[in-house]
Amino acid sequence: MDEPLLRTLTPTVLGILVRRGADFAAAEDAVQDALVEAVRVWPADPPRDPEGWLITVAWRRFLDATRADAARRRREASARVAAEEPAPDPAPAVDDTLQLYFLCAHPALTPSSAVALTLRAVGGLTTRQIAQAYLVPETTMGQRISRAKRTVSGVRFDRPGEVSTVLRVLYLVFNEGYSGDVDLAAEAIRLTRRLAAAVDHPEVAGLLALMLLHHARRAARTAPDGSLVPLAEQDRGRWDTRAIAEGIAILRAALARDRLGQYQAQAAIAALHADAPTAEETDWAQIVEWYDELARLTDSPVVRLNRAVALGEAEGPNAGLAALATLDAALPRYAAVAAYLHERAGDLPQAARLYTEAAHQAPNLPERTHLTRQAARLNALLDAPPDVLSDASPGAPPDAPSDARPRQ
Repeated sequence: MDEPLLRTLTPTVLGILVRRGADFAAAEDAVQDALVEAVRVWPADPPRDPEGWLITVAWRRFLDATRADAARRRREASARVAAEEPAPDPAPAVDDTLQLYFLCAHPALTPSSAVALTLRAVGGLTTRQIAQAYLVPETTMGQRISRAKRTVSGVRFDRPGEVSTVLRVLYLVFNEGYSGDVDLAAEAIRLTRRLAAAVDHPEVAGLLALMLLHHARRAARTAPDGSLVPLAEQDRGRWDTRAIAEGIAILRAALARDRLGQYQAQAAIAALHADAPTAEETDWAQIVEWYDELARLTDSPVVRLNRAVALGEAEGPNAGLAALATLDAALPRYAAVAAYLHERAGDLPQAARLYTEAAHQAPNLPERTHLTRQAARLNALLDAPPDVLSDASPGAPPDAPSDARPRQ
């Protein structure tokens, strides 16, 4: 059974059913039924035209469901669009995938619902696979998808949506990393590649470059015991140089178009990290400049928090602490950044206290464990003889949120 082929064909088949007049929710159900039938039939009797086979079976399932519906108006509507069953000939050369991206990222949907619907309708994943990836019961995910389908069922399938909304949804998928039998980071890259092939937009290219550059470091992000390895301490020999080269090439082409957006700026920062042979050779001054651009584009306090780290590396810890003082201490990871900068500035008691505070606020176990170890390391130094304390070197700088994901 060629599961990747089924997942690739899913949005095409769904788009054709919707274009023929099927309601989105009913069409999506029919496509899922056809996929189940394909899994059952294809191993013993593979079709010569997989796409045509799926279209035919999905359309029949849609007609069967429509005819069984007791609502009179729905039967009349289906009669108009399905007066005669189409022959299983090759599908028309119309790619509805882009419209499906826009539909599944509709502003009326919550982010979690948009992600789930995108993975199901565009990604071709089953409800079980999506539920496993998000560590929720299958019934819960099924209800979330059903609500999302009802929300977009009345939306017309003939007008462009916001590319920025689609990109936010895809980046949410990427940030989930992987779980169960579905690698959501890899799935996000696959879907973003398809989007980049369908729409000529520098920010789509920027997001794809960003994903590739972050994903390239995945193998080095965790130690054998599962603990986090900060960017500065990672074995760069384990980074995927092919993905880095591809990401940088895509980014350069996007930047050459002179239409800078937040994903291109983020990718530029990731590229500077990836391009440095060692942590010590990182071009922090240029990274600060890119954070300035990113802050201008987004006005995000999280961006300014990460800029404070970069500034502390480029101009010294006191400069970083001065930038940090302008931000809200309630920001996620504020305490971790403050701890690192205070340690760099030589205030170990304050740094140890802040590492402990950051550990209590950590959103997941790997980060909590890492921060607890940093606090324990400093407390041990504070109890050590003065000569040991004078020889101690500070820990690694805290990574940006995208590099602190435990699942990647």
